[in-house]
Amino acid sequence: MKAWVRRIRGALGLGVTWAAVGFFAGMVIELIHNLWPNPLGEAVDIWPAALAYPGFFGGVAFAAVLGIAGRRRRFDELSLPAVAAWGALGGLVVSLIPAILVGIGWATPNVPVWRITLALAGPFTIGGALAASGSLALARRAEDQELLEGGLDVADAGLSEREKRELLGGG
Repeated sequence: MKAWVRRIRGALGLGVTWAAVGFFAGMVIELIHNLWPNPLGEAVDIWPAALAYPGFFGGVAFAAVLGIAGRRRRFDELSLPAVAAWGALGGLVVSLIPAILVGIGWATPNVPVWRITLALAGPFTIGGALAASGSLALARRAEDQELLEGGLDVADAGLSEREKRELLGGG
């Protein structure tokens, strides 16, 4: 399979995964909201969709940033702070979608578009950083589990360059 098809499929898969997590989180919020109604009123009554759509676009944006910024490294060589920063950048890119839609004439807002973008930038940036960090942690855990289930010795598993440097005290 061509590399670009594999990358597109991976980006869409990451987007669907982040959307599923957003949908599930939205369902939990809806359940809590139905059990204990908010005395301040209804702000958003469609939490699953309100979290799933940005989750999908955030996952695809993170995959694009990861493909550009981390293309020369294996996934196990990436640091958690770098991945969190790239996830935050992906979330920030997603917060610009309403401004882009207004700019090309596909949307007409009731409020200035900069207010919408500013309101979305914080939650999407933080959410992107958290989701990216979680994705890396989950991938590392899955990789460790595969090594354990495969019955490999530690010597057979091999070390990444970063792990070798850390083991030798260089970094």
